[in-house]
Amino acid sequence: MTFMIDAWLDRPQPYLRILDRDSGRICAQLEAPAIHELQEQGDLDLASLSNSEPATLKELLHTLFLYYYARGLKA
Repeated sequence: MTFMIDAWLDRPQPYLRILDRDSGRICAQLEAPAIHELQEQGDLDLASLSNSEPATLKELLHTLFLYYYARGLKA
């Protein structure tokens, strides 16, 4: 399974989605509060999103998925 990151961080209501590249299905979606928390922790920045190195993107996806599911456990 391959993934694609769809992020609009410079909007008044920013969001970040992780999509299944083949089906287009949304696997995870983060809204403004979660994005701000990740940025404050240093786990998300524009440079990491614009990086095209596979290892860097894989690590970013791993971090985002872990955060998304951990956040879901808190709710």
